[in-house]
Amino acid sequence: MPSFSQRPPTGRRRVVAAAALAGVLPAAGCGGPAGHEGHDGHSASPQARTAAARALPGMPPVLNPRDLYAADRPNKLSPVVRDFPSRVYVPNTESDTVSVIDPRTYKVTRTIRVGRQPQHVVPSWDLKTLWVNNDLGNSLTALDPATGKKGRTVDTHDPYNLYFTPNGRYAVVMASKDRQVVFRDPRTLKVRKALSVDCAGVNHADFSPDGRYFIVSCEFSGELLKVDTARMAVIGKQRLPRKGAMPQDVKISPDGRTWYVADMMSDGVWVLNGDRFTEPRLLHTGEGTHGLYVSRDSRTMYISNREEGSISLLDFDSGRLVGKWHLRGGGSPDMGGLSADGKVLWLSGRYDSEVYAIDTRNGRTLAKIPVGRGPHGLAVYPQPGRYSLGHTGIFR
Repeated sequence: MPSFSQRPPTGRRRVVAAAALAGVLPAAGCGGPAGHEGHDGHSASPQARTAAARALPGMPPVLNPRDLYAADRPNKLSPVVRDFPSRVYVPNTESDTVSVIDPRTYKVTRTIRVGRQPQHVVPSWDLKTLWVNNDLGNSLTALDPATGKKGRTVDTHDPYNLYFTPNGRYAVVMASKDRQVVFRDPRTLKVRKALSVDCAGVNHADFSPDGRYFIVSCEFSGELLKVDTARMAVIGKQRLPRKGAMPQDVKISPDGRTWYVADMMSDGVWVLNGDRFTEPRLLHTGEGTHGLYVSRDSRTMYISNREEGSISLLDFDSGRLVGKWHLRGGGSPDMGGLSADGKVLWLSGRYDSEVYAIDTRNGRTLAKIPVGRGPHGLAVYPQPGRYSLGHTGIFR
């Protein structure tokens, strides 16, 4: 098995390398049902209540139909997580560990042994648990964010990534190698439905404003799926209109109208109308485009470009790129998240055994922190929001 700590070929030669990996690797790249009140106690506006009538049953109402991330304002922590210590949890795919970083000191305070090839650290829907996705270990390991200690490990086949339906009814495992999207009980993790999909490398997703559907990227076949949440069925499929496309992270805009899909081989983000699911257009951002993160004021999306060591800034209002930050001394920025106050963007350095802390006011590299080998989908925790949709922290 090739080592993730070795930087892959750059330029168009990466397409050949990716095709070779597809045959031997998985994608490289909890709570119960909700009520209608958020954890923070805020009631919804009349417009939000109207939208809730069309929403997935049991989903908490959107606070602001014009801003899906209205619950994610700086330091707007739910009472559930308010007393949790602020930490950065880093899964090291080649070391089979999770490094725990104190963001105040930029120091690793603990190293936790987990299963084989941990890919992502995922907050549960109810915000109480962090799940480590041990992909090749075929298990999920629970971490207690109140203590930082390891809890139970649950047998779960091929858990490359993990999401939760917006009503908290199901955990959704992206079983990349198995070519399945697996709906499980969010508490017991027992399988409720294994949805087989006709694409290679299911890995990342995001949900529509009403929670009725979600869009999934298929890394190795260069395709997108549209899945009906309640029916647990594929209702749309398309191949990205570029040879060698390799889609990664998926993120919806604050107004819910536009979807963005990072593509590490096309060096940009695909811009898509999710409702119509028509052919998207490509916006070039940088080499090796990978992770997508929304600022705490919902105005900017931070886009990590793994192969060129940069972060592109997209303005949601205009849909245009408005800047680019380069990591001091270069690097391989991959997946991560924002600090609770939104002042620091944390990203793993996939090929450099390090984690980056980046000042969101000016793009300055604040720290490069040594961790284990192959750091990937790190989670900054706690973060603002009423509930988690999964991945490294998608909060609504």
